[in-house]
Amino acid sequence: MEIGVIGKPNVGKSTFFNASTLSGATVAGYPFTTVDANKAIGFIRIPCPEQELGTKCNPKNSKCIEGNRFVPVEMIDVAGLVPKAHEGRGLGNKFLDDLRQASALIHVVDASGGTDFEGNPIPPSSHDPSEDVHFLEEEIELWFFNIFKRNWDKIARRAQIEGRDFMKYLGDVFAGLGFREKDIVEAVRTADVNPDKPAEWSDSDLFTFTRILRKLSKPMIIAANKTDIGITEQNIAKLKNDFPHDIVVPTSSMAENILVSLAGSGAIRYLPGDSNYKIVDETKITDKHRKALEIIDKNVFGRFGGTGVQECINKAVFDLLERIVVFPVEDENKFSDKEGNVLPDAYIMEKGSTPRDLAFKIHSEIGEGFIGAIDARTKRKIAGDKELKNGDIIKILTR
Repeated sequence: MEIGVIGKPNVGKSTFFNASTLSGATVAGYPFTTVDANKAIGFIRIPCPEQELGTKCNPKNSKCIEGNRFVPVEMIDVAGLVPKAHEGRGLGNKFLDDLRQASALIHVVDASGGTDFEGNPIPPSSHDPSEDVHFLEEEIELWFFNIFKRNWDKIARRAQIEGRDFMKYLGDVFAGLGFREKDIVEAVRTADVNPDKPAEWSDSDLFTFTRILRKLSKPMIIAANKTDIGITEQNIAKLKNDFPHDIVVPTSSMAENILVSLAGSGAIRYLPGDSNYKIVDETKITDKHRKALEIIDKNVFGRFGGTGVQECINKAVFDLLERIVVFPVEDENKFSDKEGNVLPDAYIMEKGSTPRDLAFKIHSEIGEGFIGAIDARTKRKIAGDKELKNGDIIKILTR
């Protein structure tokens, strides 16, 4: 699972990426700072079951801080898109291609209205951020359409002549774009096109189908960025009004970047997703830091209750992608693995996953030897096809 961070140049994408992954991607105030896709690990934040269980965990594949479990997710920061990028303009198709395997997208928008379509700085409120959402969605959808259109006649005719299962065939052909068969089925149904006669689809039919497929296979959150600038509230309200079916999160990647940096130096106590911070070492706070913290207190925490960066990642995983987190253990009484590590692993699973799916997620051999599972909280055996819930602690039984 990969979360793509996208947007036009100079809106704070790389700062958002840095703050959420601490990767150190280059940041500057001009277009095309990012010339290659940056990949790094971000985290979702959830309460760790250690609090509920009255124990202390020893995580291996994630980390636990003050009762909060941070579970890793892969993130990719892609260079800014400009109008007609799907035609190769700017840095064009290369960066659209970098998004092939992204499961969800975080679209970072300059909510201050202080950058034009090209990403060049202009006076705040000179540009409508809603227009950026429209143009970027259009670029990605035209890119999708062009990929399908390129070989559509050949693909559609072969499917009809050979009598193939069109949905499965299409999923196999375009597997590199990260499509799921169920998304293709839903897109065909919603577009109201005939899957038995794809060769007869018009360009309009194909575009409608690919546009719906994009929304299903690459769902998007709007990160209304630069909330540290005092005039963003009106634009954020307009974004929410213009895109009522989308998740719009007010964000300040600048604030998050400063806070995690100061926390890393030991100057403050702050965890990603917190609604406040505490200064713990005044000697590490410079005058420049203090001025920045005053802005963060007033414009970010004071108006929106947080920087929104962690919220974007959590909503992408839990709301857009409908994932759950499950904790496998080998000793259901001590909630540990065989070495005694308590709650050692946390796995992000698709909603609807079963204990059998979890077994295969851990290791193919464990999946093949699966005979059942135990709910570690209740100590009761559960069926292999029982749907798992978010936060479940499960022991896998094997032969």
